[in-house]
Amino acid sequence: MNARNTIYNALVNRQPGIAVRYHRMHDRATGGKKLLSWFYLLWLNFCYYVLFQRRLGIRPGAEPYESRSLLTEESESARFAKEHPELNVEAFVQKAAEGDMVSFDVFDTLILRPLSQPTDVFHFVGEQLGILNFKELRAQCEIDAREACRKAKGHTEVTLAEIWERLARMLGCDPEEGMRLEQEAELALCYANPFLLAVWNRLRAMGKPILIISDMYLPESCITRMLEQNGFTGAERVYVSCESGQNKAGGTLFQQVRRDYPGKKIVHVGDNAHSDVSMAERCGFGVCPYVDVRSGVNFYRPADLSPMVGSAYRGLVSNHLYCGLEQYSMEYEYGYIYGGLFVLGYCVFIHDWCRKNGADRVLFFSRDGDILKQAYDRLYPEDDTAYAYWSRKASVKLMADDNRHDFFQRFLHQKINQGYSLREALGSMELASLAEQLPDVGLNPDQELTGKLEEKVRSFLEARWDAVLAAYEAEDAAAAEYYRALLSGCSHAAAVDIGWAGSGAMALRHLASRRWNIPCRITGIVAGTNTVHNTEPEASEPFLQSGALVAYLYSQSLNRDLMKRHDPARDYNVYWELLLSSPTPQVTGFGRNADGSVRVCTGAYDANQPGIREIQRGILDFVEQYAARFAAFPYMLHISGRDAYAPMLVAASRREAYLKAMKKRFDLHVNVE
Repeated sequence: MNARNTIYNALVNRQPGIAVRYHRMHDRATGGKKLLSWFYLLWLNFCYYVLFQRRLGIRPGAEPYESRSLLTEESESARFAKEHPELNVEAFVQKAAEGDMVSFDVFDTLILRPLSQPTDVFHFVGEQLGILNFKELRAQCEIDAREACRKAKGHTEVTLAEIWERLARMLGCDPEEGMRLEQEAELALCYANPFLLAVWNRLRAMGKPILIISDMYLPESCITRMLEQNGFTGAERVYVSCESGQNKAGGTLFQQVRRDYPGKKIVHVGDNAHSDVSMAERCGFGVCPYVDVRSGVNFYRPADLSPMVGSAYRGLVSNHLYCGLEQYSMEYEYGYIYGGLFVLGYCVFIHDWCRKNGADRVLFFSRDGDILKQAYDRLYPEDDTAYAYWSRKASVKLMADDNRHDFFQRFLHQKINQGYSLREALGSMELASLAEQLPDVGLNPDQELTGKLEEKVRSFLEARWDAVLAAYEAEDAAAAEYYRALLSGCSHAAAVDIGWAGSGAMALRHLASRRWNIPCRITGIVAGTNTVHNTEPEASEPFLQSGALVAYLYSQSLNRDLMKRHDPARDYNVYWELLLSSPTPQVTGFGRNADGSVRVCTGAYDANQPGIREIQRGILDFVEQYAARFAAFPYMLHISGRDAYAPMLVAASRREAYLKAMKKRFDLHVNVE
């Protein structure tokens, strides 16, 4: 016994990652699967100790950050289309129509769940019942019910009622209520596969008789209702394994269909290689195989999210990209895959914060706020929102007399040794008229701004500070009028931006209250803050601590691992700003039209305007689809900042190869010019 324990501890308990992987396969296994689990244990140890695959020693989900080999030359959907040329609606219809009749599998074929694992639907049932760990209990009762059925009847096709009888004995709950809630959850979550809905409608128009053949524990009435509410109407007959005690996996259900329709050539459509292809062919059916839409999950999607949001994210993305209906551009997928969850979560966070803290208007700063406002208005059309023209450049100019350090830091220090002449540096400050006075202090307007000249140029400007401020007086008056109108009737506004120091919101807060006398409190909401990698990592801390500034993704006191991971020197700020890029021009400041009305001054547009619109389209598609899929479970829209950042952690793996490839497609201007 001691020797056995020693061997067990050495093979199983020595490495936590091996222990978890082994127990997942071994526990509750019977027969050949239990024997196979022992070989699996030996294989894990061989890989760890002999092949040096040390990652196997880490518990799944405990790795600090995930890594994926993402595509950098083409989109996932384009690669998938190359690998599956058969996924063309017309070609698929022609193949399916070769038979006298067409039969369809249901789940993962006609019907999709917005989840990465079918059993994740049990989370929603458990929440309604108020039972902890319900997913595992429900899954185990199904396994036990199937084993009991096998022993008693020689097959494993159990009904939902038989599963819930066991659950009722285990938990003491009402089985009727449980069955009702489970069916309602399935009906609320499941939706039509758009590719096969198009195929279905084409076959119906051709007059092809259609059958449904499903290995499932849900009753026929539930499956029929599910199909019809998702547009799959007109099926001639529905076969469900639990009601006949026969299944596709063993071929008996196919044989029953053959007996019911003798002499008919039937083509079967399904995604399971064994049940829907091999067994169908063995039973004399023609086959038109469909693909597993979840094929990209393990290759490309992050696993390190909270269980329910992670399942929803992975399921929705896989269903959309791999159903075969359409190919998307890399820009679209950048928005959909890596920006959608963030924008959705951020908008919900903003809405909830405003309701809790009494903010009665939401200002979305240009240009990062463009896509945020579009998404927010679709989610909360009843809220009071406004698109606020603002920029780093505008705020730095208007705050020149109140924050001289920031003025020189952004307009002068950050341009050192960047190829700017002194004339160009003054021009970016809109002080070009002062360039002609540079020779008076021994400076050549056309010489490059270097570190040696920085202090001389600063002294030159400080000696003429009244002229500097006078150059901005008209702009200050125009900006004050613009924001006085924008904040009219508002007592507390939330000013939303991507980040990072929160300088835009804090500048507006300062100007509105101390200079423009606008009676409206302003709170800044940013996605993320400065990090440990910034030269001024604590710049925003007093405002974050006081509540004048609020962060969603991370800050010094929130998700500190992200705060340490996010590195502007590796262009992380750029990648996030690319997600929120806008086809609108840069804002340079405020002025007046000929009639005296306020004019927003704009500059250049970013390159790749079609690509920017594609990013936005991808984001909005994700937001709308996620919100629609989980309309019956609104708590699913509460996405933590850590979950919202998780897709970008994967995008940043392998030395940011994917993100660098995306950046090359655009010409971003994220600094003060």
